[in-house]
Amino acid sequence: MSIFEGILTGFQVALSLKGLSFVFIGVVTGTIIGMIPGLGPITAIAVMIPITYGMDPALALLLMAGVYYGSAYGGAASSILLNAPGESMAVPTTFDGYPLAKQGKAGKALAIAALASFTGGTISVVLLTLFAPFLAKVAISFGPAEYFALMLMGLMTVASFSSGSTIKALISATVGFIIATIGIDSQTGTARYTFGNINLMEGIDFLVIALGLFALAEVTSLIRERKERSMFDSEFGSMKLSKAEVKELSVPVTRQSLLGFIIGVLPGAGGTIASFLGYITEKKLSKKPEEFGKGSIVGLAAPESANKSASSGAFVPLLSLGIPGSGTTAVMLGALIVLGVQPGPLMISDHPDIFWGVIASMYIGNVILLILNLPLIPYISKLLKVPKPMLISLVIMFCIIGVYGISFRTFDLFLLVIFGIIGYFMARMNFPAAPMLLAFILGGMMERSLRQALTISDGSLLIFVQKPISATLLPIAFLSFIVPLLKTWRKKKSSGDGEETNSQAS
Repeated sequence: MSIFEGILTGFQVALSLKGLSFVFIGVVTGTIIGMIPGLGPITAIAVMIPITYGMDPALALLLMAGVYYGSAYGGAASSILLNAPGESMAVPTTFDGYPLAKQGKAGKALAIAALASFTGGTISVVLLTLFAPFLAKVAISFGPAEYFALMLMGLMTVASFSSGSTIKALISATVGFIIATIGIDSQTGTARYTFGNINLMEGIDFLVIALGLFALAEVTSLIRERKERSMFDSEFGSMKLSKAEVKELSVPVTRQSLLGFIIGVLPGAGGTIASFLGYITEKKLSKKPEEFGKGSIVGLAAPESANKSASSGAFVPLLSLGIPGSGTTAVMLGALIVLGVQPGPLMISDHPDIFWGVIASMYIGNVILLILNLPLIPYISKLLKVPKPMLISLVIMFCIIGVYGISFRTFDLFLLVIFGIIGYFMARMNFPAAPMLLAFILGGMMERSLRQALTISDGSLLIFVQKPISATLLPIAFLSFIVPLLKTWRKKKSSGDGEETNSQAS
């Protein structure tokens, strides 16, 4: 199937009445979720999984994809109006967005954010259309050894890019691997780590872990956070941009759209890194760097276009290779597996409606989001006044109904609470949850690929260095593991030497 035929197939799915409805619901939900401080796209998609259970996989992914890139738009609202980013990728937006709002230019700031996000999203979808099929064709040559090396590299990259300690990220990933081994071994039929409990024979459901680690953990944090945030009361001002401002923004937005897509394609990087890198890059390239942090329109547009482009770019490894490019796409990978679809090299030929439908929906979703954000975002931002008790109650209700509705076992509800407690304490102690969830999702596939590769080679580990792709990916995975540790060690050593020098001088 050619790219042109694939796009036609995708638009047939996305432009159907159901397709348009789910795209619209997804982007609106994502926008609202992105605007609410404390709730992010991972939580939103995790809550969407029970709603989409049993649904047509193509329509289900259209809904979740809409939530994903819609949240990238919505995060700008709370960042600009309240100086309270709804998610990590929206943090750089506050640097110049909030100062613009305090200057009475909130309308212009919201317009810039919407237009930059639209441009970044559109450019990245075009690149996604052109390069995703190419990556899929290349990936067909992947065998068990290559897949193991690729998934290991993705996991190590997630751990290395996680905020905070790399060691803590690796510990989280190790716990995820341990949880993935619970249940009946698919190859030998042996029960592993069930401790005689019949409820663990089938393993732990992905939804229990996702909702526990993210949704319930976020709810617990919201309950503890008693400080109420108030709306920013300044006028919105004009939303029009002058020709000079459009010209000033055109090159940085295009540049960061391309950079954001490349970063989004890298497993583990995601919109947060793209957003910060976009802001830092434009500040270094700017002729007026002193304006950054004081209300620079370029400082606002750069991270918005970069994180939106990265959100679309993350679908390249997800759809083409079956490897999530971020924590959010890791949740989507698990959701697809629950729906009976395995993303990977054969997805274009086996599920063209899903593959091309998602890409086509992004073109439509970007237009819908632009229409929503430009005239309606001042009114949508009032949803930030939703009472916190009502928000918490709704999230808990969705979690309980979702988990119980799939298995009809009260045991899974106990597990949900346990993982909620674990997720809360992980957040308190700065242990990232994304590597744990990703390791749980990839654990079974990595184990299966490892055992298949060793079976092919009669137990010889040389198969991983004899294949050129795996021989390249494994060193990258090793460097992803070792470089952050070396940087941390050097920082500690330099700080220790500085303290020793100061003590000698005194």
